[in-house]
Amino acid sequence: MKPVRYERLGETIYCETLPNGLEIRVVPKPDHVKKYAFFATRYGGMDTRFCLDGQWLDTPAGIAHYLEHKMFDTKEGNALQELAKNGAEPNAFTSNAMTGYYFDSTDHFDENLEILLSFVSVPYFTEESVAKEQGIIGQEIRMIEDNPDWQIYARMLQSLYQVSTARTSIAGTVESISHITAETLYDCHKAFYTPSNMILTVVGSVDPVRVSDLARRVLPKEGGPVIPRDYGDEPEALNARETRLAMEVSSPQFLAGYKCRPVREGEDRLRTMILGDLACDLLFGESSPLYQRLYRQGLINSSFGGAFELMPGAAYLYAGGESKEPRAVAAALQEEADRLVREGVEKDFFQRTLRASFGSNLRGLNSFENIAVSLTEGRFGGFDPFRFPEVFDAVTQEDVLRFLRDNVTEERSALSEIVPKEV
Repeated sequence: MKPVRYERLGETIYCETLPNGLEIRVVPKPDHVKKYAFFATRYGGMDTRFCLDGQWLDTPAGIAHYLEHKMFDTKEGNALQELAKNGAEPNAFTSNAMTGYYFDSTDHFDENLEILLSFVSVPYFTEESVAKEQGIIGQEIRMIEDNPDWQIYARMLQSLYQVSTARTSIAGTVESISHITAETLYDCHKAFYTPSNMILTVVGSVDPVRVSDLARRVLPKEGGPVIPRDYGDEPEALNARETRLAMEVSSPQFLAGYKCRPVREGEDRLRTMILGDLACDLLFGESSPLYQRLYRQGLINSSFGGAFELMPGAAYLYAGGESKEPRAVAAALQEEADRLVREGVEKDFFQRTLRASFGSNLRGLNSFENIAVSLTEGRFGGFDPFRFPEVFDAVTQEDVLRFLRDNVTEERSALSEIVPKEV
């Protein structure tokens, strides 16, 4: 395995690509007893339309998440239980762009890693088990749809996007998952759960060569083809400028969303992520003039916050929380963005924000999970997340203001509101 040293971070990553195309990343932590393994496929909630064996398939919304649930089933029983017996703490998640399976443990690491690689690589579904899962996930979906936080977020995305699968819920709907069959699940597994579409990342007190040898022994010898995907030809214009829903809430809630320019895969993706995070901190972070003013006026409370998100072919920035006057806060947010672009940021405030953001990235290296997920997201996105110090070195105030000017504009904004039901 090839070691790559990051002197400024004090980290070394061992890298290898197996003959089957699987990429392996190992970050040794010899002074720790915990070991963390993350096995991920570049397949998520947005990947509903793809080409397999020369034929374009349209699969139901929520199928990636559904497949994640079903992957723990094996002919022998349940992989979650097997890992737990060995003292591991396993779990999984599905995002817009990937599905990851992971565990951490102190003992029996090799045995646990073999279980992880085996059950993720060898699917086992029956029509009976698939039908049973529809009821379980359907109940989860109904619970989610009753959640105001989920509704306000989902409706914001549906306002921002017209055709992109970014507007589709990762869990799908009760109706959409009713069309999932064992055959469809096998098709999706065949397309995306191939070694060449996956990454294994291990962090902890482990031998990199031993990890590589185990993966080479357990996983299929063939990697699989590149699968073309279709996320929809999204136009510049918004789908809607505003959306409002009455629910059982005690006070109004809102999200002001901005449809940002999408970013292609590659090194610029890391730079844009950093610029987007800085733009959020400067515009509405807790130390920002806007946040302080709105808080003093009683227009926002501690629930207020937001973020910048990047997805395949899509990007957006949002901010919101509880407020008695959501429209006034949304208007103030846009006015402040326009003012920053026009007048710039006070120099000391910019430097403090830059240092704080850098420190946050640095502290992320204390988390094994954060290291593994970041490395995986970076590799799937075509960039090296451990190069963030060099990116911060080159970032200027003008770069952040240009990001605001290009993305945080009136014509790119949509307002999502949840209001109390009238008695």
